[in-house]
Amino acid sequence: MISFLHPQGSSPIKNKNRITIARVSLTVLLAIAVCGGSNLKAEPSPEAADPEVRDLSVWKTIKPGLHSGFGSVDVAYSKSIPPAGELAESIKLQGWKGERVHCQLLVWSSGAEENIRITASGFSNDQFQVKQEKVSISVVDYVLADAFAGGIDRPDKTKFPVHLKPDRLSRTNCLSLTGLASRPVWISVDIPQEAPAGIYQGTVSMQSASGTVNHRISLEVQNATLPAPSEWSFHLDLWQHPDAVARYGKVALWSPEHLNLLRPMLTLLAQAGQKCITTTLIEEPWSHQTYDDFGGMIQWTRRADGTWTYDYSRFDTYVALAMECGITRQINCYSMVPVGNKISWHDEKSAKSVTVELLPGTAEYEAVWRSFLTDFTAHLKQKGWLEKTAIALDERDEAEMKKLFGFLKATAPGLKISVAGFYPKEVISSIDDFSSNWNTVGQISGEVLAARKKAGLKTTFYVACGIPKPNTFTFSPPAEACYLGWFASALGFDGFLRWAYNSWSENPEVDSRFTKWPSGDAYLVYPNAQSSIRFERLREGIQDYEKIRILREELARNPSPEAAAAMAKLNEFMSSMNSKTLDHKSAADVIHQGKQLLGEIVKSGIQPWKSDTGK
Repeated sequence: MISFLHPQGSSPIKNKNRITIARVSLTVLLAIAVCGGSNLKAEPSPEAADPEVRDLSVWKTIKPGLHSGFGSVDVAYSKSIPPAGELAESIKLQGWKGERVHCQLLVWSSGAEENIRITASGFSNDQFQVKQEKVSISVVDYVLADAFAGGIDRPDKTKFPVHLKPDRLSRTNCLSLTGLASRPVWISVDIPQEAPAGIYQGTVSMQSASGTVNHRISLEVQNATLPAPSEWSFHLDLWQHPDAVARYGKVALWSPEHLNLLRPMLTLLAQAGQKCITTTLIEEPWSHQTYDDFGGMIQWTRRADGTWTYDYSRFDTYVALAMECGITRQINCYSMVPVGNKISWHDEKSAKSVTVELLPGTAEYEAVWRSFLTDFTAHLKQKGWLEKTAIALDERDEAEMKKLFGFLKATAPGLKISVAGFYPKEVISSIDDFSSNWNTVGQISGEVLAARKKAGLKTTFYVACGIPKPNTFTFSPPAEACYLGWFASALGFDGFLRWAYNSWSENPEVDSRFTKWPSGDAYLVYPNAQSSIRFERLREGIQDYEKIRILREELARNPSPEAAAAMAKLNEFMSSMNSKTLDHKSAADVIHQGKQLLGEIVKSGIQPWKSDTGK
């Protein structure tokens, strides 16, 4: 939770009465060494010019020089005009032990080129010190984005309005401002689980050739603990795309260099609580819907005598790597019912690749897949992965699913089933992990969700290209990514699915547009494991989901009237959310109200071991 201290319109570097100034000192000399060059000049980032026509007369109201102040994480600030709204020279952050909290510092200049370095201290009080390495600083880079415009069927991206949106967290704390320009800086603090509750003080410093401006951050650590991401209950399923990593990194697929690029990508995902490993049984299960093809991780060969062999080396390599990085709960395998129902293999007799259409329920389909499933399940047993593995389907026809489910039950009963699609009432009991399209979430009753949870089945929801809000497009309001966790908790879902963690466009660091889908629909993070505002806000919403779960569990164990009243208030707020909430409220308003309520409950001191009976 964030609150602003000492609001101001701007913080000019020469205003000695409002901020602390330190002339070039050891700190600035260190900045020079790190940023490279005597003028602190940062390495230029790949970034397009602002395509929008702006009224630059607003700069006439800005005093010459360098300015900075804290803005809101709910605002996507412009690159070309000074930040509007309430800014502050100081800020207060609030979080649980083990939680990641963040804020956004805005830096803008109305004059000549400014080369800047942003640094942060740790946070301390009389009891404890949150070390500096727990603070992350990332200059925010801008990417080209379009608009929703119906969501699908967009063969010519040039026909849609284009904007420049702040999203990519560049992992550098150095920036250069030239002329009339503005830039956000994303600051995250990972609160240690062992930190005692209390108020901690720290600073963020803006260093330039003109001097140093210090901004105070007050960090309130609440008396509650969030477990590590690996222990979160939230079922997060973001689909990975290893082929895109190899293409953009210009390395051979499945080479050691490719694995080295995948490792930080998977680690970043695991640190958000990811539960599922995305694997492919065949070539192109989505029939070329992405810029990079989805290659098969299992190589099929039909021998001249009609028997089959299967090479699992890529599958095994990827699963082992993902597990090493912390994604261990589930292996989703796409797909026995691919888009277009086509499957390819190498035919030994003709020495060619063969592609055929196989329809569920036909004798040919079952003959081909029975051979594979028999061999695949034996391989999974040998690896110790069978109980984790699910045959995964994406928006398949219910009639096709019925045929597949019966075949799977008879042929490979040890495999689970994972489905993303529109609510299939007749077969949902056969699906171990079901994710509902946003458009059908209202059709799933609380009783169905509770019954599935009791049976150990997972039920999540997803948003996609045709959903205007809430969503995680690069042009979506930033708070909508966080709202997804609140919505999951409010309706009783176990988590959230999104179809692409990293199905990058041709040049994702510059242009998030793709011919088929709205900007950012196909990826949430950037090459070289660069996070984004969208991804960090999604992770924030997952943290809030866990906090709500923990508070409900603690309040339920406490028989006191105070606990009952707090539970009633929390439940009343959560029950006010539904699929129409954002039609009349902003995601930011809902989240702010909810976070305030959670903070009040923790501050009240209601704990499960404190009650009127003394138990």
